[in-house]
Amino acid sequence: MAGEQAREDIIISEEEQIQGNKIPLYQKLSYSLTDFGGNLVFVTISTYLLYFYTDVFGLSVGVAGTLLLITRFVDGIDAPIWGLLIDRTRTRWGQSRPYFLWLCVPFALFSWLTFTTPDLSGTWKVGYAAVTYIFAGVLYTGISSPMTSILPNLSKDPKERVVLNSYRMVGGNIGLLLANSVVLPLVAILGKGDDQKGFSLTLAFLGIVAIISFLIAFANVREISTSEVKSIPLKESVKATKQNWPWILIVLTNLLYWIGTTVRSSGLIYYFQYNINAKNLVPIAGSFSSIAIIGMILIPLMVKLTNKRYVLIGALLTSAISNAMIFFVGMNTTAVIIFYAIGSVGTGVAAAMPFVMLSDAVDFGHWKSGIRASGLLTTIGSAFCVKAGSGIGAFLPSQVMSVFNYVPNSTQTPQALFGIELSFVWMPAILFTLAVIPMFFYGKYEKNEENIRKKLLKREI
Repeated sequence: MAGEQAREDIIISEEEQIQGNKIPLYQKLSYSLTDFGGNLVFVTISTYLLYFYTDVFGLSVGVAGTLLLITRFVDGIDAPIWGLLIDRTRTRWGQSRPYFLWLCVPFALFSWLTFTTPDLSGTWKVGYAAVTYIFAGVLYTGISSPMTSILPNLSKDPKERVVLNSYRMVGGNIGLLLANSVVLPLVAILGKGDDQKGFSLTLAFLGIVAIISFLIAFANVREISTSEVKSIPLKESVKATKQNWPWILIVLTNLLYWIGTTVRSSGLIYYFQYNINAKNLVPIAGSFSSIAIIGMILIPLMVKLTNKRYVLIGALLTSAISNAMIFFVGMNTTAVIIFYAIGSVGTGVAAAMPFVMLSDAVDFGHWKSGIRASGLLTTIGSAFCVKAGSGIGAFLPSQVMSVFNYVPNSTQTPQALFGIELSFVWMPAILFTLAVIPMFFYGKYEKNEENIRKKLLKREI
């Protein structure tokens, strides 16, 4: 009896120690630079690559969309591989952190090559696009996966993880803001009328900024307790996914979210250019979407007042309703931008929540199977969803617009305009709504998180 009491006292002491383990501000800011640098380049790719391929690079919309889908699925296979590599990584710098150093330059290089138009034609040109995009995507998975897998190793305190993730998401949203607001102006300024040159130079500049961001993050963030974690064999890592229902539900929601948000971002420039004749307002819409940062900052408070599941559901429904409202305001560009910005608050929060929830799923898998496969679980739950969702999300609008006879750089028919509207307005609204469904089943697992954490603490004593 006395031994059990002593055990409970140790657990309470451990919990107090965990809750008192606050991460320094400079490390939180440095952690935020990972998603800032990643989003600065990746959002540019997900937002402008379909447009770049059709209206600048010179591919048909059907070929471009099919290319994006195939390359994304080929690339998506690498997500679990990166996760397994992270689980088996042991260096003096930690488990996840060294990837920021190793991959930042190759990622920036191939992202630049993706937006550089070579003097090629026909099959060679398509092949160049496929190879450069696949390598850029594989390297993005490699450098973004540790952004998520590192979170459980930065702090054992769930509340501190929520705060850390909020810093990361704010940094990512600032990167998103810059990508949406400065890319087209930079293309115009640097290209001086030559969009092929403009996109190439713009991605070179953004790549340099991303490299600096990742190097600062590598220099400052620190992982805890990774020296005590054993290298996990493939069979054991896969075992951690079995019956991990909270993880499965998060993956389903996150995949649907990323399909929806990529459809939305890919269709933005088409809708503004052809449906409401306001291409020049695309950077302004991107700038106004920066109010999503408010939602990011408020995530810890919203989670404290409700719970993670309700915050995610609310964000997805906000995104769905705001996107649908764009249809009802017609050619009123001010109203379109306002609803797009409100929807961006929802998409920003919805993008943030799965990352911190995946840390809880790692804990659940550890409790259920005795295996802490943070690399595999977080890469499939984050990077795979991003990559597969982005591929499907770019493919769907390209095929819809192709069916409705979209022709690049031309006056569009009413039929083609309807195809763009269907892609930009209604498809994201439907997908965001569908993403809510798995979260209705997540509640019973979220209620048990505190109990699971205490049981894991008992095992460590």
